[in-house]
Amino acid sequence: MAETADTADTAGRAGTVPPVRVYCFAHAGAGVSAFHGWARSLGPDVETVPVLLPGRERRRREARLTHRAALVAELLDQVRPEPGQPFILYGHSLGAMVAHTLTQALDEQHRPLPALLALGACPPPDEPSELADACTAEEGLLERLHALGAVPERAGPNGYWHRAALPVLRDDLRLAHALRTFARSPAGTGRVPVPLLAVAGDRDPLAPPDMVAGWRRWSAGPVVTRTVAGDHFFVRGDALPRLIGRAGRVVRRLATAPVKDGRAAPAAPQRGPRGPGRRAVPAG
Repeated sequence: MAETADTADTAGRAGTVPPVRVYCFAHAGAGVSAFHGWARSLGPDVETVPVLLPGRERRRREARLTHRAALVAELLDQVRPEPGQPFILYGHSLGAMVAHTLTQALDEQHRPLPALLALGACPPPDEPSELADACTAEEGLLERLHALGAVPERAGPNGYWHRAALPVLRDDLRLAHALRTFARSPAGTGRVPVPLLAVAGDRDPLAPPDMVAGWRRWSAGPVVTRTVAGDHFFVRGDALPRLIGRAGRVVRRLATAPVKDGRAAPAAPQRGPRGPGRRAVPAG
């Protein structure tokens, strides 16, 4: 299970409210290093739980995932918030499709849903995705990666990057393609029943703001869109974690605020006889 080291102690202290967890999913070809600096920008009462998929970093010897069913099994095993603890899912690029898929799976299995699904740098499934759509074309993919600055300057055809990093990236793009295809298919579960925050970089050539705004079609709850400064990799800057941190504190306030009958509000949207609860989007 992916958890931060101090979560249990924090949640267990009498009279305290546990922090909001933000489960984070990275872009194609990446591990979880992009989220290592988030703690200083998130602010209080919000903690990151980066979720490392097989085939990279300390899990590099494990088989990579390229199909939805295997991904769902992996995610349901890793993402297990404490009972009653509010949580957010944030996914960047490929990670956005991973987070969206996990939300669908949680809904299908009647498990607690995230208080907020936050997605960045990713076109919705019904829009073209340049890299995911090019996952089977070696030459075209490399050309586009070079144009994006995603290939190290000194990466030769037989060098380390092509041998170690490119295969991971290619399999991740195959996974993205599979998730997007499933979402558009009749088997797809349609709109997710949670509030959604869609974030775009103002200089992102792969997922510009007007395209990212199309995620409105994929949520049955309220949707907020935000644009931050940066290119496709704005996940490495400070604006995004500050935004997510503000959203997390709103989630925490909503989770602990008393309602008119004196009971605490639910920590996250819950399924019931009349369907999922709906709430204002905690976008800060």
